Amino acid sequence: MKKILLFFTLVSQFIFAQMPDVSNVWLNDSKPYAGTIGNDKQELKLKISTSEQDKKNDQEYFVSGYSLVDKNYTKFEGKLKITKYKDAKKRGSVYGEYELAEENKGKHSGIFKGRFIYTFKWNKATEKVEAQNIELTGDWKSYDQTLNFRTHLKNQ
Repeated sequence: MKKILLFFTLVSQFIFAQMPDVSNVWLNDSKPYAGTIGNDKQELKLKISTSEQDKKNDQEYFVSGYSLVDKNYTKFEGKLKITKYKDAKKRGSVYGEYELAEENKGKHSGIFKGRFIYTFKWNKATEKVEAQNIELTGDWKSYDQTLNFRTHLKNQ
């Protein structure tokens, strides 16, 4: 009887455990992510201005903001989805996928899609996250399917 009760207690804790809300991480301290787009490595900036955890699926985050290439400023909305988490005492890694859809404003708007990795160090003394690195690698494809470019972004 004790084993069954212990089993149900463990299962219920697992079922009701929730991923901590890390939506503020994606905001990157209000700084844009900087990187490149295309073979010519044209400068790309991506700023996430809102981020919130999905209440039904705590592994997903709804985000919105804007992208900037040259003078092409475009708003976007999308999501980040955590697919894997690795914890190694002082260092953690979070892996996932993202899809960000820009406003359809013609030939130079489309969808960013790819994978991300978020690495950080945990300072046990201060109980704070330090040395955060976020890297987004993927593709941007125009809505009319005529343009397709590799993208690579990092937090600053």
